[in-house]
Amino acid sequence: MTAPVRFRFGDFLISPRQRLLLRDGRPVPLIPKYFDLLLLLILRRQDAVSKDAIFAEVWSDVVVSDGALAQAVRTLRRTLGDDVHEPRFIRTVSRHGYQFVWPDVAEEADDGLMLTVAPRKAEPVAPSASLTPLVDRLMTTADPEDARDAAEQLHALGTADAMAHLTARRHHAPAVAIMRDARWSVPDAGDVPLLADSEAPGAIMALVRLRLADVKRTVARRWASAAGAGAIGGGVAGLLGGVALYAAPMSNARPQSSIALAAIGALAGGVGAGGVAAGLVTAEVLARSRRALALVVCGAGAGALVAAAAAVVLRALLEGLFGLHLLHTGGAADGLVIGAMAGLGYAVTTTHAHGGGLAAPRGRRRIISVATVAVCCALGAVALALSGQPLVGGLVHEIARSSRDSELALAPLGHLIGEPDFGPITQAILSAFEGATFGCALGWGLTRRPPNR
Repeated sequence: MTAPVRFRFGDFLISPRQRLLLRDGRPVPLIPKYFDLLLLLILRRQDAVSKDAIFAEVWSDVVVSDGALAQAVRTLRRTLGDDVHEPRFIRTVSRHGYQFVWPDVAEEADDGLMLTVAPRKAEPVAPSASLTPLVDRLMTTADPEDARDAAEQLHALGTADAMAHLTARRHHAPAVAIMRDARWSVPDAGDVPLLADSEAPGAIMALVRLRLADVKRTVARRWASAAGAGAIGGGVAGLLGGVALYAAPMSNARPQSSIALAAIGALAGGVGAGGVAAGLVTAEVLARSRRALALVVCGAGAGALVAAAAAVVLRALLEGLFGLHLLHTGGAADGLVIGAMAGLGYAVTTTHAHGGGLAAPRGRRRIISVATVAVCCALGAVALALSGQPLVGGLVHEIARSSRDSELALAPLGHLIGEPDFGPITQAILSAFEGATFGCALGWGLTRRPPNR
């Protein structure tokens, strides 16, 4: 077994074993991802490490933008006292990545004993002497990276004092948004309240624009992936349902019925998954402090809106084209329950994404996440069925029965389990299958990593 080692470079000592960075024996705080990035660059200091390799190693469980990596490097440079123009520690390799370039990195055995010195007590400094130039810079600079750097330094000096100094000025909303977003990059940064701010609406909108700026393409891909997976899952569920209906006792269905049900399932799955995914992606991008709650609420809200809109369109088509008047054509409640359950399953299995980035678990963790979303959606679907609100299958049955189209009536499915008709047990089983298939497809599409950057 290889003995653990630590690395000395300049005034710094980094211990992978204890996850500590010291400068002259004093701890230097870093958030975990930034520590991992620095360690990776040191371990592979003979090479220029590509961005793809960094994302795969450091952000293996989430999807983040190039801007997040640039921010991490900028923070490391400030921590090490480095200069981007004359780098002593981290060199930017144009259109490729980064390299650790300190020439004399010493490796030594890490015996677990780290001699640390308590941080020096800071000399009293008048708030205006330290905060005013940074606040001025934060509010006036047109360079987003410069503004972010100023915000991080303000957090390091003390979030509460910095916010008091900042909010005393007019038109501070954009700066507050940057402070709110930057706190995730600074260890022990304080809270940056938005709702209590005198310019709350402007600060919230500025934060939304800020967080969406670097991830628009990723969000679009993620939404399209979920919608596409939902359509495929719905199509497969419809096809299997058609096959089961064709094989059921006393069935009048023809083989072509499977194609019709697959088409209906694909349409419903694609629209439903697209709607719920829009809510979940929005929550994931915008909410960091209360991510789980945001996922449940936004999933429920988006699901309800899409389901309500689909019900209105379907009702208009049935009444306008076929003269059918159904008591139940789905609605907001269906989408609300399924969307909330999807958000709950996704939230509890992707807690590693707290603090930024879009969750992208791999291997076993991805399978667990997808399975959990599927189970949650199945439970929600069964609850709806038991309350008299079956999903797509039940709706197809009602339409077929009202239009006297016995080919698509699902009563023969009840015969497979011993019910004389499309009874409550059959409805519950079918709804569970629909919900599980929908949740599985949605979860798989949401956790799919982009093919390239």
